[in-house]
Amino acid sequence: MSADTDSRQPSSAPGSEGVGQPILSAEAVEVAFTAGFAPGGGRGTARAVDGVNLDVAAGEIVALVGESGCGKTTLARALLGLERPTGGRVVFEGSPLGYRSRDLRSYRRRVQLVQQDPTGSLNPRRTVYESVVEGLRVHEGTTADESERVAGALSRAGLRPPERFFARYPHELSGGQRQRVVIAGALILDPEVLVADEPVASLDASVRGEILRLLLELRAELGLSALVATHDLGLAWNIADRVAVMYLGRVVELGTVEEVLSAPAHPYTRALLSVLPDSEASEGPVVLSGEPPDPKQVPRGCRFHPRCPVLASGEAERAGVADLCTSADPAVLGGGAQRRVACHWSAADGSGRLRADGPAAP
Repeated sequence: MSADTDSRQPSSAPGSEGVGQPILSAEAVEVAFTAGFAPGGGRGTARAVDGVNLDVAAGEIVALVGESGCGKTTLARALLGLERPTGGRVVFEGSPLGYRSRDLRSYRRRVQLVQQDPTGSLNPRRTVYESVVEGLRVHEGTTADESERVAGALSRAGLRPPERFFARYPHELSGGQRQRVVIAGALILDPEVLVADEPVASLDASVRGEILRLLLELRAELGLSALVATHDLGLAWNIADRVAVMYLGRVVELGTVEEVLSAPAHPYTRALLSVLPDSEASEGPVVLSGEPPDPKQVPRGCRFHPRCPVLASGEAERAGVADLCTSADPAVLGGGAQRRVACHWSAADGSGRLRADGPAAP
């Protein structure tokens, strides 16, 4: 598996021995946008997130992977309380998330966002100190130990000595340093969960590994949990305990990183993995035809079937599930730690059987 660095330690990962009590959960979460607000425009209702169950346990890192437009960012925003679900609910430490200002204010101290583009998320007119302290002042006002807490957050984010960075502006920093400032701004409130949306996508390859290692160190030192949305399966392999593969608003495969990335069961996951430089796929790279369907017009049956190479090659027909693929929607996957896949072919006997322990449906 290609990666900038392989600093993950599977033997100590929570996901390797099953997930404990979830700290953050999506329970049948749906997010729909009506005409005029739907991504891409046009008429109708876009089901950006279409029934997702996903748990993040204390001290666990979950990677949410898939192509652009699959719903990763919308789900992340829903988990942050930035997007209110049109169905289902977000649960934090066993209690449903409330959407009153007071509830969200309290929640956002404990669940923090790490954005994709540090250059865009940092105000160019603010110093590093002003950017990092902003969240603290919003939630607590000016405190006597403000400078000490800013220094501590910068230090934990790997910017040492921290005082050296206080008066600097974003344009005076490297891309990796700017991302560390963004992370420090999240850490200053001592959150329990980080939600990171493509945290290294805008960085040079030479510094991606440093940021990934930092996230792992924060998990080890502070017990942080994290949901990392990414299209990069190499990143998922190096940082995650579990992987959720998302396609057109649904999680279609879920399991530990070793289960999903070493023995993918869903044709979509197989296709994503096959194009990695060191892929061991026997059939070579699988190029998916077309683009993901419009979320305002989700295909009947399995939502992946119009692009599915297994259906197109006749393998699904030989396994006796071709009609199901085009007419029956696979069950929405449950959450938890159990290995799951939403695919008629993978659940069938013969060449399409699920190549891992655990059921194909909830």
